Amino acid sequence: MTKQLNNPIANSLWLISGKWKISIIYNLRRGPIRFGELKRILSPITQQMLTKQLREMERDQLIDRKVFEVIPPKVEYSLTPFGKSLNPVLDSWCKWGTENQTLIKTIIDDNLA
Repeated sequence: MTKQLNNPIANSLWLISGKWKISIIYNLRRGPIRFGELKRILSPITQQMLTKQLREMERDQLIDRKVFEVIPPKVEYSLTPFGKSLNPVLDSWCKWGTENQTLIKTIIDDNLA
């Protein structure tokens, strides 16, 4: 990672790389979500993959994990202030995707054909 220290794009992409991390961050923008609800929202993600991605994101200070001492166990995930700092990026990305939706769909369809 030391070779990328002067590349802010590569550094930030390293933190959020992974098939599900951006979707997890996007879904946590509205507030805390329990593990089971995240798994349902992100279907077809496996429990193992969701756990892996959440652990990495917790390690990287993007999300917080709160465990409630109840039976059955309850765990909620939320964005840290650092994770919330991605909101303007996601807002811009959503705007770009919406404005270019037709072209993006055509490109995807052409690549899947």
